[in-house]
Order: sequence, then C-alpha cells, then structure tokens
Amino acid sequence: MENLNLIDTFSEFKELKNIDRATMMSVLEDVFRGLLLKKYGSDNNFDVIINIDKGDFEIWRNREVIEDKDVIDENLQIALSEAKKIDDDYEVGEEVTDEVKLVDFGRRAILSLRQNLTSRILDLEKNNVFNKYKDRIGEIVTGEVYQVWKREILVLDDEGNELILPKTEQIPSDYFRKGDIIRAVVITVEMRNNNPLILLSRTSSVFLERLFELEVPEIFDGLITIKKIVRVPGERAKIAVESYDERIDPVGACVGMKGSRIHGIVRELKNENIDVINFTSNTQLYITRALSPAKIISIKLDEEDYRAEVYLKPNEVSLAIGKGGLNIKLAGQLTGYEIDVYRESDIEDEEDVNLEEFADEIENWILDELRAIGCDTAKSVLELSIEDLVKRTDLEEETIKDLTKILNAEFE
Repeated sequence: MENLNLIDTFSEFKELKNIDRATMMSVLEDVFRGLLLKKYGSDNNFDVIINIDKGDFEIWRNREVIEDKDVIDENLQIALSEAKKIDDDYEVGEEVTDEVKLVDFGRRAILSLRQNLTSRILDLEKNNVFNKYKDRIGEIVTGEVYQVWKREILVLDDEGNELILPKTEQIPSDYFRKGDIIRAVVITVEMRNNNPLILLSRTSSVFLERLFELEVPEIFDGLITIKKIVRVPGERAKIAVESYDERIDPVGACVGMKGSRIHGIVRELKNENIDVINFTSNTQLYITRALSPAKIISIKLDEEDYRAEVYLKPNEVSLAIGKGGLNIKLAGQLTGYEIDVYRESDIEDEEDVNLEEFADEIENWILDELRAIGCDTAKSVLELSIEDLVKRTDLEEETIKDLTKILNAEFE
C-alpha cells in the first residue's frame, strides 16, 4: 500500500510541465539516497533505478561475500551462509546484489520519504512558475478570474498558475466576476515566503503599449515607434508615435480605417480617451500637438526651466485644459514642459474682471469649479452658454443662472 502511495506521488511528479528529464531524475534519486543514508549511514553501494515513464523505482544493494566470522559491516558485507541462501553458487570474495524492498524501511520512513518527495515537487513547481514569468515581465497574459477580493483579484492562467491583479492596478471602472476572461500585463515577479508572487497591471503604460503592438502590425514590425505614453487610467491617454518611413502615416496607422484599430483598445480600457500624436523634435510643434484639440495661437518657451506659456483664444482655453485639467496635465507629462495657459488679450479683455473680485458674492467652491474648466474671468464664463457650463462643471443649472446674473450685473 505504501508503495502505491509513492507511485501516486511519482505520477504527480511525472506530469510536471517544463521540467527537464535530467532535473526530475536527479531530484528523485536524491530523495531516495537521502533515505538510504539515514537508514544505512552510506549510499555508496546502492544502485537506484528510476523509471519515470512507468512511475516506478527499484533499489539494489551491492555487498561483498565474506566468511561469517569476519562480517563487520552488514551494509557493505554479507556472510557466506546468507549469500548461499540467495544462490548456492556464491563464493567468498564475490559480490551479491539484492533488491531492497520499500517495506524494509518501516512505515515512518516511508511516510517521511513521501512528504519529502511531495515537498520537492512543490518546490520545483514554484521555481518553474517563477522562472517562466520572470522572463515575461512586460508581456500581456490572459487568464480567468478565479476569486474576487476587496483589494485584489486572483487570476488563473491556462496552466492553473496563480496571478494577482491588485485593486491599485485595475482601471477604476473595471468590474470582474468569477469566470471572466481578463487581459493584463506582468509588472513584477518575485519569491515571497518561498512562493512565487506574480503581479499584473491594467493601469501601466506598458499595458497600453502592448495593446497597440497587438492591434497595429506596423508597431509590432518596428516600422512605427512608440516614443512615449502617458495616461490617467480609464480617463485619458496620450501616445506619441513616429515613423522612419515617410510613406507611413503613424497616426493614421494607429487609428486605422474609421478607427477600426483603436476601437478595440478603447473598449479594453473601458472607453479611455486616447490621443495619438505625431512625435516631433520641434518643441513648439510638439506642445501644440499635445494640447489637441485646442488650437494654439502662440507659444513662449523657457527651455532652461522647461516652462511653456501657451496663448489661445478665450473659447479654446477650456479645451486645452480639458475636463478636470487632464488634457493639460497629460500634455505636460508627454512633452516634459510645465505648461501655463493664457488668453490672447484684446481691447475688450482689458475691461474684463477677474473671478477673484466676486469672492464676496460667489462661494469659493463655485469659483474653483469655474477655474477648473479654464474660466478665470467674468467674460470667459459669460462666453459659454448655460448648457455648456452645466455639461462641463458639476454645478446645477439654478446655481449657474444665479452666478451669471451676478457677473452680468458687473458690466451693466
């Protein structure tokens, strides 16, 4: 019965994937020789024969035949009388080879052997998973959601290996249930408490880069290069691309016919707004493209402090800043410049009034909402319709009507 249990363990060992045969043989023999050392004090005169294909093994002991009275070490020597019980033809000086049965070791030793073998199997599996994934950092993997917890999700790959997707690495609008198929990029692989810990991410810029490589053959083939990616996961991303072949339009290739290529990426990223920008070494042009869809009138650069003063028409300011300031924030990260937005001044604007002047009549949190969409003067607010203000801010229509009355009164 104990032998059957060991053969079951053998079967588990034999079915391990990506473990080379030499390693398997070495570990198995090492485990058996450890048992021999413990029982006999030496394993030099033993032959351990392992049949991985059948999941079976044999242990043979070699001993020298000597006279009964001269026997000192029964492990290395066998009395002539004992040898003749095996075969009557044995003579002194000859070598006897006899099989050592597993039951001879005792139940406790066999249990210890099985536990040791199981432990080595587990260690091999862990090392195998670690070695497999340490070379896959930065690659997209696909797995099935097995368990959803508050702070992380347990994902199983196609071989049943456990991968972790932390909450911090999920897109805010991500919602997964058990059984869902998920795609993410491997970001870190480490051994923690002797167990492989493989962390995934859907918020990493590398994830977006790999998605573009999958959807755009020109990027995968190296005809188009991704220069830089910045993103606020689930909200907005900007990707600068460049082609060394003048015949290829990098932006057009990334977007695809009628957006066919980029639509799949946008869906995967929960409708994240992606701006694909043609990279250029001309800083002013690069900043202009990065602030799209706003139309820039002029730019003043301070190349020492990496600051840029951008001048636009009043109705373009909110476009340049974007919802919640995302557009200008990402444009700054993409270009490496601190970008300040200014309205192009004209005669009318000289009579404009800064919103700070209304602090005694309009609450500060309302003024902050207006500044967040690029409105810092009375006229910049009045230029927008009530519908636009409702759409771009979190203010209610009644509140907007009240504040526009206050602003209009200033000019009347």
